[in-house]
Formats: sequence, C-alpha cells, structure tokens
Amino acid sequence: MTTTSGAQRTETDDYTPAADSLGTVLETGTPPARPSAWSASVTFAWRAMLKIKHVPEQLFDVTAFPVIMTLMFTYLFGGALAGSPDEYLQYLLPGILVMSVAMITMYTGVGLNNDIEKGVFDRFRTLPIWRPAALVGAIFGDICRYLMASVVILVVGLVMGYRPEGGFVGVAAGIGMLLVFSFAFSWIWTLFGLVLRSERSVMGVSMLVLFPMTFLSNVFVDPGTMPSWLQGFVDVNPIANLVGAVRGALSGEWDASSTMWMFVSAAIILAIFGPLTMRVYNRH
Repeated sequence: MTTTSGAQRTETDDYTPAADSLGTVLETGTPPARPSAWSASVTFAWRAMLKIKHVPEQLFDVTAFPVIMTLMFTYLFGGALAGSPDEYLQYLLPGILVMSVAMITMYTGVGLNNDIEKGVFDRFRTLPIWRPAALVGAIFGDICRYLMASVVILVVGLVMGYRPEGGFVGVAAGIGMLLVFSFAFSWIWTLFGLVLRSERSVMGVSMLVLFPMTFLSNVFVDPGTMPSWLQGFVDVNPIANLVGAVRGALSGEWDASSTMWMFVSAAIILAIFGPLTMRVYNRH
C-alpha cells in the first residue's frame, strides 16, 4: 500500500492462474450420455404437466366443459329422442365421452403454437436430444388431460344414473381405445400449430374440422335415422367408428367392425400426419 498526495491507493497485481488449475477448469472430461428418445419425451411430458400446475385454469376444458356437455345434451335431447333423460343417457354418454375428448385434442396445437410464438421451440431445437421429443412429449402430457376428462365424464355419468354393462374391463378398454385414437388424432392439430400463424387461427381451423366430424356422427342419434347420403359419411367418419367401439366396450356388446376401423383410422392418421408434422417442424 502506498500514499500519493495525501490519498491512499491500493495496488493489486493481475491474477495469473497456475497451469494445473487452468487445466482443471477447462478439462471437459467424459461428456454426459445423450438422453434416449423415451426419456427426452417423458421429460417434455412432465414439462406439460408442470404448466398445468402453474396455470391450473388450463384444467377448465377437461373438467367444466365435459360436465356441461353431459348435462346439457342429456336433459336437452333425452325426453325428445328417448322418452326420458335416464334412458337416453345410456346411449349418449359414450358419445359425449368421445366428443368431449376429441374437442380437447385441438388444444395440443394451440399450446404448441403459443410456444413457437414465444421462441421456446427455437431453444429446444438446439438441444442434443431426439428431434421429435418436444412434440411427442407435449402430446404425452395432453394424454393425461384426456384421461382426466374421461374420468370426470364417467363419474358424472355414474352420478346421473349411467351404468356400463361392460364392467371395469369394458370401461378400461373403452378409455384405452379413446386415448390411443386421441394420440394419433392430436398430430393433426400439431401440424396446424406449426403452419398457422396464431392461436386463434389454430382454434378456428380446428373447430371447422371438428364440428362436422363430431356432430355428423353417431354421437347423438342412431345413423339409421339419417338420409342415405349422410349415412355414407358417418360410415367412413373416424369419430363415428371410435364412438361405436367405445360404446360397444362400455355396454359389453363389442363392435368388432367399429373397433377394427378405429385402429385402422388411427394408424392412417398417425402414418400421414406424424411424418408430415416432423417434416414441417424440421424446416420451420
């Protein structure tokens, strides 16, 4: 320490690290193993669940919406179509189960579009992980939401008087088929989330597709009461095949034809929109 013109000034020498210390800091060592496709996808699925934890309002569409749909259509159409709401509920509830979950799947594309707008996916693409993990994980997380919606609808139905003749096995099989189809179906909205410019656009286009598929089906009435040209559309409608498969499983009267075409439809949708979505994602 030295004194100059009555003021004190502290002089410090520049620090020069030792060679061995510098080598220790810069040594990379063995790099960590690259995460597997499964572990990366599960991590992104957990991220989707954490978003629900921090924004619980996201559960509105899997709780309040299915309850409103079940109550509204049962008591609105039950007396006119089946003579009583209780009798109509036995036919309607499997259809409402499918319709509600199918409507919810569009939020996969909405959430993806929101992440893209915020630049989150630009950071994901720089990570040394399996490229589709971010998309697959987001859909895995949404499957948990579909399961919540299914349980909510079944509980409400049981309270209202619905009795699944297929028992526990039929209920489990019906929900399982619904989740399998929803996983494949979600890839359509994932593609929309990539190519459309805003959340509002994704929601608008999704509803434009979903409304004809859900209402022009066997959700509310027997297709045998429809005009022949409309029956032709119902016969090839994937949602109608899913409703037939789920309704058969829950009632204990398995519909082999609807079940087979449901799986075929899911496989075709996944085979088309899965690779197409990844192609767009890689070039986005």
